[in-house]
Amino acid sequence: MPNSAPRPPRLLRVAVAGSVVLMIAAGGLFYYAANVATQKRKAHAGQETLVTILDHSCEPAALSVPAGKAAFRIVNASDRAVEWEILDGVLVLEERENIAPGMSQLINASLEPGHYAITCGLLSNPRGSLTVTATAESDARAKARPSLTTFIGPLSEYRVYLSQQGSALIKAVGELTAALSAGDLPRARELYAPARAAYQRIAGAAQRLAELNNAIDARADYYEQREQDPAFAGFHRLEYGLFGQNAGAAQALAPVAQKLLADVNQLRAQLLAQPIPPDQLVAMVSRNLRTLAEHRFNGEEERYSHQDLNGFAANLEGTNKVIGLLRPLVEKNAGDLQARIDQASAALAEQLQAQRTNGQYPPYDQLAQPQRQAIADRARALADALDGIDPALGLSDL
Repeated sequence: MPNSAPRPPRLLRVAVAGSVVLMIAAGGLFYYAANVATQKRKAHAGQETLVTILDHSCEPAALSVPAGKAAFRIVNASDRAVEWEILDGVLVLEERENIAPGMSQLINASLEPGHYAITCGLLSNPRGSLTVTATAESDARAKARPSLTTFIGPLSEYRVYLSQQGSALIKAVGELTAALSAGDLPRARELYAPARAAYQRIAGAAQRLAELNNAIDARADYYEQREQDPAFAGFHRLEYGLFGQNAGAAQALAPVAQKLLADVNQLRAQLLAQPIPPDQLVAMVSRNLRTLAEHRFNGEEERYSHQDLNGFAANLEGTNKVIGLLRPLVEKNAGDLQARIDQASAALAEQLQAQRTNGQYPPYDQLAQPQRQAIADRARALADALDGIDPALGLSDL
């Protein structure tokens, strides 16, 4: 009998042939994609400024580009992973970290005319220089977009403000904690309002730190079992125990207060550790006012103590601090806008002041709906006015 191996089924032969075709097609597509990428890189090569990082310097060490959008191809020819930065004084405008030896990375930047420094690998290496020359387009934007160094002063002063208010918050919460630890409920009720106000002055900045701020300020609504949820803590857990329950809960509230004290200590540290970009300074307080105008005006914030007006006034204090820090810049670039901001701030202050009797704010549940709505309307008007600052200062597209 002839010695012949059985032939594979026809379906299997077709499948194998199909796989070969797919592999060839995939290889072709890969080659095509790689070729297109290469051609694109060649086409844009002339638009990139090449910087080579050596062991102890960069070449060239002095660069010059026109204002506007620029692309830098950073090649690491040293034996260490490096970073490359464009510096405007103490501010980092653009950077690329951990560029591996033998590798390159592309940095895209939008630059205003001026003189900048560039890092050249290791921090001990001499810095290079970058000159950005003016163009007709950059000249037209010059007034609307001041150098970022302009904001160093306001941001530094706001940092001092956060430090001071953070210390005041820690002190106020510490006194509240001591009262609860001593079982003094009446004293703890008195101390709740000043502690809460200390937080509300910096609430806009605190809200950038989501997880920590939730531990400090989250309402019962955000927990599955609301007030009975074991995770419900912070200011509003204390508020619920002090004003929403029967007396005699001081000892149970002491651990909550101690945890809050630890959290506000961490908050102050984090606020000082996290830089605030210039375009976030106004946005923080504007967002805070909008939550007042859209939600908190209905009494949901301090639903047990009804001390909402106390918090609203503290929010306005924090907002006015930012307004004051940016006033010289806004008046220079948009005097009409500054006048509108001042008018809106005064209107909200006047509306809040109108509620005071003998120097004290009444419980919020005593205010009629038209009074609440008037506060909301004025808070919204101030937020709307504040939203004009970033465009006026050229911060909208930074």
